[in-house]
Amino acid sequence: MALQEMTVLVHRQAAKYGDKPALKYKDYDTETWIPVGWNEFDRIVRLAANALVALEVEEQENVGIFSQNKPECLYTDFAAFANRAVTIPLYATSSPLQVQYIVNDACIRYLFIGEQFQYDAAFSVFGYCETLKQMIIFDRSVRKDPRDLTSLYWDEFLELGKGLPHQALVDERTARVDEHDLMNILYTSGTTGEPKGVMLRYSNYNEIFRVHDDLLSTLTDHDVSLNFLPLTHIFEKAWTYFCLHRGTLVCVNLRPAEVQQSLREVRPTVMCSVPRFWEKVYQGVHERIANESPLRRALMLNALKVGREHNLDYVRLGKTPPLMLRMKYKFYEKTIYALLKKTIGLENGNFFPTAGAAVSDEICEFAHSVGLNMMVGYGLTESTATVSLYHVQDFEIGSVGNIIPGLEVKINENSEILLRGKTITDGYYKKPRATAEAFDADGWFHTGDAGYLHDGHLYLTGRIKELFKTSNGKYISPQALETRLTIDRYIDQIAIIADRRKFVSALIVPVYEYVKEYAARKNISYNSMEELLKHPKILALFQARIDTLQQQFAHYEQVKRFVLLPRPFSMEQGELTNTLKLRRAVVAEHFKDVIDKIYEEAEAEKHVF
Repeated sequence: MALQEMTVLVHRQAAKYGDKPALKYKDYDTETWIPVGWNEFDRIVRLAANALVALEVEEQENVGIFSQNKPECLYTDFAAFANRAVTIPLYATSSPLQVQYIVNDACIRYLFIGEQFQYDAAFSVFGYCETLKQMIIFDRSVRKDPRDLTSLYWDEFLELGKGLPHQALVDERTARVDEHDLMNILYTSGTTGEPKGVMLRYSNYNEIFRVHDDLLSTLTDHDVSLNFLPLTHIFEKAWTYFCLHRGTLVCVNLRPAEVQQSLREVRPTVMCSVPRFWEKVYQGVHERIANESPLRRALMLNALKVGREHNLDYVRLGKTPPLMLRMKYKFYEKTIYALLKKTIGLENGNFFPTAGAAVSDEICEFAHSVGLNMMVGYGLTESTATVSLYHVQDFEIGSVGNIIPGLEVKINENSEILLRGKTITDGYYKKPRATAEAFDADGWFHTGDAGYLHDGHLYLTGRIKELFKTSNGKYISPQALETRLTIDRYIDQIAIIADRRKFVSALIVPVYEYVKEYAARKNISYNSMEELLKHPKILALFQARIDTLQQQFAHYEQVKRFVLLPRPFSMEQGELTNTLKLRRAVVAEHFKDVIDKIYEEAEAEKHVF
């Protein structure tokens, strides 16, 4: 039996690269990035693997990791794989009830903990988790509850493996790992219903690595990746594993809120991200352009126009740009594009995989215009991430790329995207009914996403279950509108309301700082944010911006009325999933009075839409 790549990846890379850095993480006391060489990575994984044996962790046993991104998450992963155990990551922001559900559902005995927040959440439900035996805490600064007599700190845990007393058994287990063994169980956060554990096996990862070795051959051991999306999410998890497989240096960003600072310090060549990251970049650039002098503003806008023509109208299509266009592009490449990319921290860019939600055309065009190789893709936890992705030059703005080799895709009569292939999960952990509902008799996995194929490119049109039907019988895709409107610098979050209503409305969370700056410029006085967001001039500002952005939509699809909310949607309130997707039913319930008032006022004014 051939050894599975993930069980021996760190050991093989250590033999190849020695003390070359495999990882980096930031020490916030000294404000420096600490390298971890491949040999050190290997040493810690071996210690942790032996410590797991000392704790009597069994083969194919489920081990939980409840932490923000830390190198220790990866050490634990690879130590578990060496023992033929299964790792289950929990989102660092999970509530105590979510922790309790997953621990009990997966019968977790050992839960690895990140920082104080995760410790407090887990300890509060420890007594309600029948199988939970012990917690291992990564961060030494975590204050343990006086009643906690069992938890170990990470260094205490590693002491159990000192001298590698169980290495012979670890080696035996490693040799027994089969491609059909479970490797991860990833619980989907779920916009509706309880979480489901997606079972991913070595065979799933083997195939996704095989495919990406060809598709992303430009990723090498000279690249630097910044890891800032949660390692709980399949996109970042599979990407990080793949980077390690390719020998790419992985810089672990421990604090999500500081990603902009990390970008400028690390200067990554590659990084997987979500559209919201690029929306913030886009908004920041256009904010800067708006505040420039008329001459510089005209120059920067011309640079974007030239970049679009050069990269999208010619290079993308394999055509040679005219000489004058090439000269202009070269000038801007050394000046405006270079300055812009250096300011963000992406001047060394190779390519940047982007997925997790719909990406607006404007964002894609902007990124490629300035020479940022945004590689848009589409995938799910159930497909071990990638279903489709842009090829370096053969891509279409608006699509989510070409289907990866070896994966079958078809569109059924309801426009739903169906998948079949070696990267697809074989089901949900201990949920035979949910598994049966997700797969049809021919083995096709039903994604729940609507879309279509055209000239080999896949296009998304929304979620099947999230298509709204107005009381006039018209179908609305809320995601399409939301994606379009959130490129506006004044809009932070938005929830489209339309289901069984006479017209489309929206709940909008504005960027409060920008609204306050606008109020100051217009001499608008106010006593509270609630008062400011109801001011006629502020409402007129948003109305004008919304009207401009939604011109491409049919009249019945356009937002007719909106309310500016004085607080954002949040995970704490249950309105967002751990991956920041809207839980529409919860939003509708929490803001029922606000929504009802929108339509009551319209009826009272006898508006006809």
